[in-house]
Amino acid sequence: MLMISFGALAYRLVDLQIVRHEQLHDTARDNTTRTVILEPRRGDIFDIRGNKLATSKFVKSVCADPALLGKYHAEVARALAPVLQLDPVELEKRLRPTLQRSTTGELKTNRYVVLRRKVKPEMWEAVKSTMATMALPDEPARLAGEQRQFYTGLRQRAIFADRTEDQQRLYPSGALAAHVLGFVGGDDHAGKEGIESAMDSHLTGARGWRVIETDARKREKVEHRVQDVPARNGLNVVLTLDAGMQNIVETELAVAIKKHQPQGATVIVVRPRTGDILAMANAPTFDPNKPGEAADAQRRNRAVTDLSEPGSTFKIVPIAAALNQEKTTLKSQFHCGEGQFLYAGKVLHDHHPYGLLSVEGIITKSSNIGAAKVGMLLGAPLLHQYIHDFGFGRRTAVQLPGEVAGVVHPLPRWNALSITRVPMGHEMSATPLQMVMMMSAIANRGQLMQPRIVDHLANDEGQVVVRFPAKAVRQVIKPEAATQMTRALKTVVGAEGTAKLARLPYHSVAGKTGTAQKPGPGGYLPGKYYSSFIGFFPADAPELCILVSMDEPQGEYYGGVVAAPVFKAIAERAASYLAIKPDLNPDANLSSAAAKSQPRRP
Repeated sequence: MLMISFGALAYRLVDLQIVRHEQLHDTARDNTTRTVILEPRRGDIFDIRGNKLATSKFVKSVCADPALLGKYHAEVARALAPVLQLDPVELEKRLRPTLQRSTTGELKTNRYVVLRRKVKPEMWEAVKSTMATMALPDEPARLAGEQRQFYTGLRQRAIFADRTEDQQRLYPSGALAAHVLGFVGGDDHAGKEGIESAMDSHLTGARGWRVIETDARKREKVEHRVQDVPARNGLNVVLTLDAGMQNIVETELAVAIKKHQPQGATVIVVRPRTGDILAMANAPTFDPNKPGEAADAQRRNRAVTDLSEPGSTFKIVPIAAALNQEKTTLKSQFHCGEGQFLYAGKVLHDHHPYGLLSVEGIITKSSNIGAAKVGMLLGAPLLHQYIHDFGFGRRTAVQLPGEVAGVVHPLPRWNALSITRVPMGHEMSATPLQMVMMMSAIANRGQLMQPRIVDHLANDEGQVVVRFPAKAVRQVIKPEAATQMTRALKTVVGAEGTAKLARLPYHSVAGKTGTAQKPGPGGYLPGKYYSSFIGFFPADAPELCILVSMDEPQGEYYGGVVAAPVFKAIAERAASYLAIKPDLNPDANLSSAAAKSQPRRP
């Protein structure tokens, strides 16, 4: 019997140490070895002055092991509900153990239940404190043996934080520049809209990992650490946006929205020489800290996604093209038919009955008939080519998602009326960004720039990793033609122009109004207008180009009445904020006007 017993023991040793060695070694290693994923911190987003617009904070996912709670599910739920800000009844349901069938068909108790994600460190500390100090009924004063093991497990391990840290995205300025920044979402903390989406691969970084060995109490044996690969944090994105300018724009836009109550509105501020976007705002807006509370229409970046017929602001294109082709000059005159022009069986109307108007006067008065006749002089092929050269019908390649190309019909689809309707901004559509870049090309001596919203990427030490330089797209018109256009556009804010309310006291302004009736099923919709004004200043040495547009303003709807005053309010504050040198002397102008008003002495 003794020999048989030793033989069985020897067989068992051989089985464990030789036959099943690899299998048992792997099992033991799995029980003591853990791979901990090290999440990279998502990069921050800054404005051009270094103001932080978006940042990330590491947070916890609070979980529970219901099997360790014993009979105390209700007590733990009541204690933790106010700390985790959860409903105690629902929390108690989640804390009760349930049987689940594994993929192999085996019944197991749920040992991992997520109670709440995105828990800040201070809240997690409050959870641990609550679990350590809460009173439990029937808990013995003195603990020993299995009782000690149970209550220790309940207080220290039943509620735990997931090893993999989560992140919470924070936008310190709230809704400021919400449509530019976008937001993140999902368990992967990935960018969903705006810069968060467009630059997601740069902001995300790369995961690291740590292979550790633990003892029987799940504590790491640091000396046995196998691998330790640190995470690489995401790069920081520095925008061309200026938070101060953005605040000015959004403040003035909010005033205009309250006054005119449009369906939507957009303001864009650009540096013509570089294409840098200093501000981009839309209404309605949203708080990127709470994107789920906003409707889709509130989160839409209208500056790049919404299309409209540009109306009279588009008259710049045919007239600039005709000047560039030397088919006309600013002094050339066209008869505007006293407000009616019959062409291809249809009558084109002007807002007022104009007779002879110079090309400059066509811009000043915003004559539809005059623009149509300039377009006819230019010819359909050339007009179509210049429309594309100014950037219409194609995306601007701005670093924002969701941009649309607009609509420019190919020449074979133009009808007999198109040559008279397209020059006044009909039968086509464009985004607000395309319109402001067109005007910026005039301000930039005829050179079209690619709009730029991201200046550079930097690492945690502030070192520039990637820079996105200003990029010229093409020379659309000659500098001489651009100078002539600027001269004509300066008259728009003059005494005879359509945008007197856009005039600045210390800076000369060149601009153009637009009041386009909105198209719909069966034709243009009565009483529904898209009103806009685009201008730049100082006119002869432009620093800023500003677009203001409103979709269906209530009451007054002319661009010179609705949008031009918003331009003025923004431009005045922007000039002070950016210290733009004045090019006008209002005191001298006032003195001259006062002198003229004095009666002559005999």
